[in-house]
Amino acid sequence: MDAVWLREFGPAEMLRIGTAQDPVPETGQVVVRVSFANITFVETVTRAGQAIGPFAGLRPPFVPGNGVGGIVTRLGPGADPDWLGSRVVTATGGTGGYAEEVAVSAAGLIPVPDGLGLDEATALLADGRTANYVAREAGIRKGERVLVLAAAGGVGHLLVQLAAEAGAQVIAAAGGPEKLAMAGELGAAHGVDYREPGWAGGIGPVDVVFDGVGGELGEAAFTALGEGGRFVPYGGSSGRPAEVPEDAGPTVLSWKVPDPDDMRALTRAALRQAAAGVLHPVIGQRFALAEAAKAHTAIESRATTGKTLLVVG
Repeated sequence: MDAVWLREFGPAEMLRIGTAQDPVPETGQVVVRVSFANITFVETVTRAGQAIGPFAGLRPPFVPGNGVGGIVTRLGPGADPDWLGSRVVTATGGTGGYAEEVAVSAAGLIPVPDGLGLDEATALLADGRTANYVAREAGIRKGERVLVLAAAGGVGHLLVQLAAEAGAQVIAAAGGPEKLAMAGELGAAHGVDYREPGWAGGIGPVDVVFDGVGGELGEAAFTALGEGGRFVPYGGSSGRPAEVPEDAGPTVLSWKVPDPDDMRALTRAALRQAAAGVLHPVIGQRFALAEAAKAHTAIESRATTGKTLLVVG
């Protein structure tokens, strides 16, 4: 089968199409024929050799990709036969997703609801659960003012929708008019271009800041929080977390990795919300499997909006 290999850490060009052995499902596993592979910012960092957390131990050569959507085509011993032919999304355990097929544990499969496209479900696999998790932790209340950094990004554009659905007044912070217009269409009441000097000065006070960027942008957003506000960091696409005073007024909510059952429940919730029309995942970019390097380059250039997917089958 065709697969994208990373044989050496480095720039996006290190991702190269090749071949791999067809997977053979072990006990309790199934084989998923991949239709779409989910790409996350974390995977670009991992490819560059700078990964932290659960991906820090990966060493080339390997096939990247921690999430896919597709059809169950083969069963291993002990796997429920009802899965055969099902449309599913699933995590892969860290690797193997940039390929035509992948063997995964049947226990981690999440069925895709009727009426929801496999591409939409794959787009929500990682970002949907993250958005639901941080929105839950923030405890958004009706009438609150919520600032979303990177509001046109994979998680950010979903947070705009979840906050608006909760009855909050959403302020979208993004880079450029196109991204701000997208956030407005998804429910943001106001928009601010964070490339402009002093962009955070006239926003406050806000009740909640969702920070998926970190660095100077996260630190600037923190200054917009009012008394009793909540600062919710969930990512660091700038390369470092925001350095904010944790004992100076606003509450800083620390990131806690949900347990596997909670992660699957959060993903199922995102799929139900999308099937019901509450969440609208924006797939801004699609690349063929052989164009994985171009996909990583696009993400790293910050030229993307919404979600980026590899179209495999």
